[in-house]
Amino acid sequence: MGEGGKSRREKAASARQQADSSQKRRERTVRVVGAVTVLAVVVAIIGVAVIARNADNASNPNLVQPDPTAPLPAGVLGADSQWAYGVAYGSAPETAPVLELWEDFQCPACGSLEQANGDGIAGLAESGDVRLIWRPTGFLDGNLGNDSSKRAIAAWGCAIDAGKTREFHDVVYANQPEVEGTGWTDEQLIGFGSEAGIAGAELDTFTQCVSDRTYVVWAANATQAFYDAGVGGTPAGILNGVDIGNENLADLKLLTEAVKSAQE
Repeated sequence: MGEGGKSRREKAASARQQADSSQKRRERTVRVVGAVTVLAVVVAIIGVAVIARNADNASNPNLVQPDPTAPLPAGVLGADSQWAYGVAYGSAPETAPVLELWEDFQCPACGSLEQANGDGIAGLAESGDVRLIWRPTGFLDGNLGNDSSKRAIAAWGCAIDAGKTREFHDVVYANQPEVEGTGWTDEQLIGFGSEAGIAGAELDTFTQCVSDRTYVVWAANATQAFYDAGVGGTPAGILNGVDIGNENLADLKLLTEAVKSAQE
């Protein structure tokens, strides 16, 4: 074969080699950027976890007093439960490990956790691997001088009654204000119900429930349970009574491993 044919083959081989090399560099870059992004989110969750004060700010004009006789949303655990006022979620049997997840809807680190591994946490509960109990708290109302956390919890209770437990929970975090303390209006919370899939007559009931703040005292009870448990801040994950650390909460692989260890 002539030198011309050989030269063309060599050029083609060189071009393929360069293309393969460029593709590998792009893949490495994507992996590195993805890893850095995940690490940054985890660091944010660990480093920005919101520290709780011991009680609501007494100067807050929106202060709501706890009352154990107040109504609860459908299926929410009562005062007699060891996870008082918590929201059990998923299909796990009673023998499965229990993951308590303390959250405040206004907490930026809770929002970061939801972004990093909210689907993973809920997925473990939906698959039956872990008994997930969301433990809502509105302690940030005292820190920020508003009542948005408790109103969001109360609206969540209305959505729980409508059968949209996870949907509403996720929508609230997806619409967390960029500026901490901005909070939400009742109109926004009602709009979140529509986004969560509540419609028709159920939406009318939900709207009235939010407007009446039917479950705001449940929110106060849940917040008092948070103080009574001595939790230091949010988010906080307690697996079978042991704090597992936010680095495990934020990483599906690490959390899955922790759950499997707890099953043994």
